[in-house]
Amino acid sequence: MSTSSSPNPSQTAPFRHRLATLTRWLAALLAVMGLSAPAARAQPVVVAASDLKFALEEVAALHRKAGGQPVRLVFGSSGNFYRQILQGAPYQLFLSADENFVFQLADAGKTEDRGVLYAVGRIGLLVPKGSPLKADGELKDLALALQDGRLKKFALANPEHAPYGTRAMEALQHAGLWSAIQPRLVLGENISQATQFATSGSTQGGIVAYSLALSPAVAAQGSFALIPESWHQPLRQRMVLVRGASAATRAFYDHLQTPAAQAVLRRYGFTLPNATKTP
Repeated sequence: MSTSSSPNPSQTAPFRHRLATLTRWLAALLAVMGLSAPAARAQPVVVAASDLKFALEEVAALHRKAGGQPVRLVFGSSGNFYRQILQGAPYQLFLSADENFVFQLADAGKTEDRGVLYAVGRIGLLVPKGSPLKADGELKDLALALQDGRLKKFALANPEHAPYGTRAMEALQHAGLWSAIQPRLVLGENISQATQFATSGSTQGGIVAYSLALSPAVAAQGSFALIPESWHQPLRQRMVLVRGASAATRAFYDHLQTPAAQAVLRRYGFTLPNATKTP
């Protein structure tokens, strides 16, 4: 009688389920990004905090003009990208709005090193045209609007996974407005969506990234005032190569540290640190 045995279906089923789930997840991710698997390999995927949308698109255009290989830019919330990279998403470069996400990925062995601090961001109050609110960086009129009923809806990025939303929450807490304003909040998935809410007319305003407010498309839709940076923790923004990044991605990473790229970031209101790698 043979002593060999075939695999127990109850043992192989969980493995097949996990494999099928992973396959569906990767297929869905590539579909969302509009990429087939070969295209994803051919064009490196760079994920970035959405406050960088206008600035990074300009930097990427400069990189292409200088002969660099095109990269695929995907914008969203830093917290979501952090979780996706932990789960093995096929990204090659991560530009986070909060350097702590980069440090956590480095500690988990997902990145090549601890990256580069590429910018420090700012937040402010954006008020659309026709709003009863005033663009007041110290939020005094916002406090009055909460009392007299002028404020119905107010836009923020979700503080649970968007660093700009977290800093906005801190600023509102500093001003003593957080508890009163929470029932009126409209939360965006990221700071770019929060900016859309703040300018759409469905809210009376919102706290958004300075870099987005400086873009011509947003600036034409309302008024903006910077919130004192002492009212919240600094928005220290760090970028890092994901382990196994291609040579083309490395070239773009290096380009982001050139004077030409830094000039674009400065024009969009970012404070530039000395871009040096940490061990």
